[in-house]
Amino acid sequence: MNKLFVTLLLLLAFAKGTTQIVKPVKWTSKVEKLSDTEFNLVMVGKIDADWHMYSQYTPDGGPLSAVFTFDKAEGNYELVGKTKESPYKKHFNDVFGVDEYYFETKVTFTQKVKVTNPKLTSIKGGIDYQVCKQVCINDTKQFTFALPTMTATAAATPEVVTADTAAVVASAPVKDTTVKATAAVTKAVVSAPKKEEKKGLWSIFLFAFFGGMLATITPCVFPMIPMTVSFFLKQSKNKSKGRFNALFYGLCIVVICVLITIPFHLLEGIDRGIFSNISTNVYLNLFFFVIFVVFAISFFGAFEITIPNKFANKVDNASNTGGMLGIFFMALTLIIVSFSCIGPALGFVFGTSLNSDGGATILSLAMFGFGLGLALPFMFFALAPNLLGNLPKSGGWLNTVKVVFGFIELALAFKFLSNADLVLQVHYLEREIFIAIWIAIFGIMALYLFGKITLPHDSPMSHISVGRMLFGLVTLAFTIYLIPGLWGAPLKIVSAFTPPQTYSESPVGIGGVAAAGNADPQQLPKGAALGPHGIISFEDYATGLAYAKEINKPVLIDFTGRACQNCRLMESNVWTDEKVLSILKNDIVLISLYCDDRTELPKSEQYVSKESGNVISTIGQKWSEFQILRFKNNARPYYVLLDLNENQLNTPVPYTPDIATYLEWLKEGVAKFKK
Repeated sequence: MNKLFVTLLLLLAFAKGTTQIVKPVKWTSKVEKLSDTEFNLVMVGKIDADWHMYSQYTPDGGPLSAVFTFDKAEGNYELVGKTKESPYKKHFNDVFGVDEYYFETKVTFTQKVKVTNPKLTSIKGGIDYQVCKQVCINDTKQFTFALPTMTATAAATPEVVTADTAAVVASAPVKDTTVKATAAVTKAVVSAPKKEEKKGLWSIFLFAFFGGMLATITPCVFPMIPMTVSFFLKQSKNKSKGRFNALFYGLCIVVICVLITIPFHLLEGIDRGIFSNISTNVYLNLFFFVIFVVFAISFFGAFEITIPNKFANKVDNASNTGGMLGIFFMALTLIIVSFSCIGPALGFVFGTSLNSDGGATILSLAMFGFGLGLALPFMFFALAPNLLGNLPKSGGWLNTVKVVFGFIELALAFKFLSNADLVLQVHYLEREIFIAIWIAIFGIMALYLFGKITLPHDSPMSHISVGRMLFGLVTLAFTIYLIPGLWGAPLKIVSAFTPPQTYSESPVGIGGVAAAGNADPQQLPKGAALGPHGIISFEDYATGLAYAKEINKPVLIDFTGRACQNCRLMESNVWTDEKVLSILKNDIVLISLYCDDRTELPKSEQYVSKESGNVISTIGQKWSEFQILRFKNNARPYYVLLDLNENQLNTPVPYTPDIATYLEWLKEGVAKFKK
């Protein structure tokens, strides 16, 4: 009921404000003089409440990142480094399956330039960006930076050269009502990014913490727990001193794990965008893939990975120093000698944290959680040494744990290979292939747990334990859960690992394979393609309209975006309804216009808009300009029903997550067309 009420508010808001063009970001710019030849070109955007704008470092496959352009230097000036930006926030987008980096309230971009022509008076530049809340808007802003004269004295104060742009182009009586209503709806529907951010921090910490806990039951670490705790208790003059030493030992493990992240803080100080660059770096992702595969093979028993003995011996000798320094080196010795077991876990923590908001800070938080999980058993049994006798004895079960970790490491390795494939867009590891590999890995893991497969270091067994059988059943259930993903099921549990549904072999795209009865791709109308769920779709307005006239059906214009989250949600959650899908397939002609498509138009089709003065050079700009000029709206998704004379059949609607409301809107338009 609440969901329906919210949707009705949305429709009411847009019904009253279909003439509004929203500009959620208001820009100013200034020039900061650094020296007689060097300047900072500063662009400041004030972002409206509840909206968020995406960073230039947002990974491929998700929302559109900001792109900067500057007029040709031609010997007049040169750009010094990349455009710097204020700190961004990070949130995982489970629709696209990638992290998105965004700004709220305010953003500042700074581009340093070195002027080589003393007669240069100005530099022109611009930004192409995406800003979203309930809907997404792609916008551009052009700047003219007036340079101080080259003979001016130093220490000039920053000069503001442009003012705020107009907020909304609309009629005054309608504007206020619409904006307020939309803001109210957004607050009710969209979860607060700050809450998501806090949730993400806790998720990272807890994930790393449990990873450290799991690392303690590997063959390299588990036998060390009773040995280390007993050593401290026996070597100390009294029990309290022994417990203190054991607790300090655990603390040293945590400190060492955090100290490992210090170099990354130094790197972050040099380049703020280094972590997003790392996360999308093809070679680094391939490196992690190889490392994880090597560790997995090692866990299976093919060979043993160890730190060089000379280094390990030096650290071990340092542990004989005595006192707290000796205890610190004992903790370091543990981490070094158990590297073959905890190394993959450390690698995964690094690999999944480097692209997080906050960069090195998040990495340190994750390593703190990992170190705490690793140290906790040592500290716990130091406080309760009587419970040491209840620990299971070392044996063949430890190798089973190690092999299971090997399967998990092998599965995670393909996440990094997938990252590289997504960045390169070579489509070697599309979603179906990725899921098939995981099905094979976890299927074999289930057979191993059931005792049907044995590996080199496994102990002979006449039966399997109840715990092993139950874990095998869980693994088998997970494997079966993955199978529908081959045909487009969203697999929400693992959506953070699999490639997005749009990165698929299926010609239908997001939402899975088409239902029975879809059109044969070889028999599609000229200029058409199979869209979501097998719907015949056109990406050119004139071509789609001509086809609609040919078969005498109304037109549904779908102003959408390739990086539009709510567009994908409409396609996967609303368009999949049986009645809605029937209308989309049989009663209308769908024209999907991608307003964020940055593909350049042929030179002959590029132009400067007489109405807005915008330079139209890409497909997305063409359709965005069409939407603004024709329908006085720039939000996406945005749906318009037209008759064959291009007249509106009913009031256009934006993002409408309620199926019943959207279905009634479709029925209303089709019924008016038939009359």
